[in-house]
Amino acid sequence: MAASSSISLLGLPLIPPFLQDNGNNNMVTFKQGVNYAVAGATALDPSVLEPRGIVNPMTNASLAVQLAWFKQSLPSICGNTSSCRDFIGRSLILVGEIGGNDYNYPILWGQPIEEVEVLVPLVIDTIISTINDLIEMGAKTLVVPGNFPVGCSASYLTVCDLENEEYDPKTGCLVRLNQFAEYHNKLLQTKLKQVRDLHPDVNIFYADYYNAAMEIYRFPYKYGFTNGALKACCGGEGRYNVDPTVQCGEVSATVCDEPDTYVSWDGIHLTEAAYRIISKNLFSTPQFNSLCSTSTSGVGLSGSM
Repeated sequence: MAASSSISLLGLPLIPPFLQDNGNNNMVTFKQGVNYAVAGATALDPSVLEPRGIVNPMTNASLAVQLAWFKQSLPSICGNTSSCRDFIGRSLILVGEIGGNDYNYPILWGQPIEEVEVLVPLVIDTIISTINDLIEMGAKTLVVPGNFPVGCSASYLTVCDLENEEYDPKTGCLVRLNQFAEYHNKLLQTKLKQVRDLHPDVNIFYADYYNAAMEIYRFPYKYGFTNGALKACCGGEGRYNVDPTVQCGEVSATVCDEPDTYVSWDGIHLTEAAYRIISKNLFSTPQFNSLCSTSTSGVGLSGSM
């Protein structure tokens, strides 16, 4: 994911997962950072999604569960409430990217986009609620990413390839799905501004994954993606090298010879090469220079400063 590439770019150690099995040394390692994310996780709880016919086949570790893990681990990491408040206040907290899977599951299963759009305010409210909880616990510096341009995803392009769909003539991406991602991002930014107004002493940075990625989709060859931006490296047959019945890693899946020349890895996730460029765009902003020692120019992060 983009977060891992960003951590590497800044010269920081990779953050261990909270659910790792590492004996009694976990909390010593966790003082350098902890990753509470879970593959396939949603922002919304199953109790919200399942009545709408959306079942997460991978995990029930929603954002609320991950926040509970965070709270659970604090006494072992930083001790009492006062010490933990100071510790959290000196920490950089990344909240997301989360919410994409809330939309991925229903859209890729064929649910109309109009039905999925009603989830967006619920997803955003869940993210904002989590941010408010973290601020109450002492958080002073948070990075909150937006959604990627899902209309450029090889999986979406495969599943939603209908005659009446409109494609961006410059990128080949699905216009309607990218507008959907922009709707999520605009609402998230509006709500983040409200939080900033309530907490002027807290630095909340919006990580613009959408435009950082669109730079690659608009100019893939400029960044060395000679196999284009829309085809997946690992997958199956089809126009975009994606077969919904074949998962990357299965015996019948095909794998490209040069992943660094592709933007898409498996139709959903990007290649390391693509994430590396996105990270450079994100962590090269004037706003973020106040938080880290890197000093380059670019756009991608916006904050309250």
